Amino acid sequence: MAFPTSVNDQITDAVTQSNVKILSEAPSMAMGSMYQSAAHSSGILMENAVASQQAGATLLQAVVSSAVKHLMEGRPS
Repeated sequence: MAFPTSVNDQITDAVTQSNVKILSEAPSMAMGSMYQSAAHSSGILMENAVASQQAGATLLQAVVSSAVKHLMEGRPS
């Protein structure tokens, strides 16, 4: 209980308990936020990896098509 004031003791106790609750939940909320940020970053990393693979596959297909075209043009018909 808080020291004597002109405020009702029940009110000061409620405010004190509310403050304790907030302070006790802060670390877990911070960790939850950190895990959520890490998961989001991992998701973006995977999206970028897939986009990079798609671009590489497109480039590879263009190179193979060009090489086949040059090989076919070099042969006598």
